[in-house]
Amino acid sequence: MSKSLNMKNILIVLICSLFLANCSNRYVLGTKCTSPDKATGAYEKSFIWSVDRTMNDASFGKRISKENCPKVVKKS
Repeated sequence: MSKSLNMKNILIVLICSLFLANCSNRYVLGTKCTSPDKATGAYEKSFIWSVDRTMNDASFGKRISKENCPKVVKKS
């Protein structure tokens, strides 16, 4: 009985998390990076981006895009 109760609670928490996350944001998948800082060259890279629903695609694309990711040079 204890196992089924734990599984039920886990399932409820997961479903509620999905509903709450879906109400507030939209998610963009794919490796994307922020534009590098001019002083330090630091940037953020992620595969999953949580984007506010009020932000349109054009402004998101200016700040965060695949083109901002540094190119990796493979050594042969």
